[in-house]
Amino acid sequence: MELWIPLTIAAAFFQNIRSALQKHLTGKLSTLGAAYVRFVYAGPIALIYFLVVISTEGQPLPDLSASFLLYALLGGVCQIMFTIFLLWLFSFHNFAVGTTFSKLETVMVAVFGLILLGEKLTTPITIAIAISTLGLVILSAGQAKLGITNLIRGLWRLPTLIGLACAAWLGMGVVLFRAALLSLAQDSFLLASSFTLLIVLILQIAMMGVLLRLREPGQLSRVLLHWRPAALVGISGGLASIGWFSAFTLQNATYVRALGQIELIFTFAATLLAFREKVSPKEVAGIVLITLSIILILLAA
Repeated sequence: MELWIPLTIAAAFFQNIRSALQKHLTGKLSTLGAAYVRFVYAGPIALIYFLVVISTEGQPLPDLSASFLLYALLGGVCQIMFTIFLLWLFSFHNFAVGTTFSKLETVMVAVFGLILLGEKLTTPITIAIAISTLGLVILSAGQAKLGITNLIRGLWRLPTLIGLACAAWLGMGVVLFRAALLSLAQDSFLLASSFTLLIVLILQIAMMGVLLRLREPGQLSRVLLHWRPAALVGISGGLASIGWFSAFTLQNATYVRALGQIELIFTFAATLLAFREKVSPKEVAGIVLITLSIILILLAA
């Protein structure tokens, strides 16, 4: 098995944990404050990871080239813009359709990966992504109790366009992160991934800290006040980011994010086994399609 596969699965697993833990911050922090937690408390994890890597690899630090800094900065901005657009989406009463179309991130990664990096997809992977995308839309529509008619009618409404913008911002960010990793031209994927993750997080902590200070001044102190639950979010989020960035160094970002949809299977399993919640036939159908796509990706890889 290629190394990027277990790294991606581990990243999806820890991201699922981070999302679950982040829900416990609801009521204690604003949505933007809770989003900032994922960056600021993941910083120490990224720093420890980087220090461990440089102490064991015995290689010189990568050069901070202009292209690397530009890719890292733009990737960080895209991820922050994704967060802002997602908050905007949730401000609408009828955001269900938009949320459904915000799941098209993997398609966006494929498009931007081809445009910016010239990374083409094999036929089996393209089929797997198509199946996964269909599964995501069906799953999301099932959770929101949406029919095909509602999805079609909502195509040109503002929440839908914002949802597509969310997918585009996130997809572009992923591709820019991979571009930053590749620009280092490092033989050690551990050094490249740890260094890039640390720089990206430093930039994001600074940029989003300024944004939070301007929009919601009191939230910065509340982020520090609730450090215990926030630290758990940061640890799980930091471990997830280590997995994602390492996988992006080794493999086409589209493959990684497509396989990363396994996170939804983890969530679905928790819903059934831990919380014993009822699921609709649409949700089952969506999970079946996503599972099929993941099997195809593993076979193709």
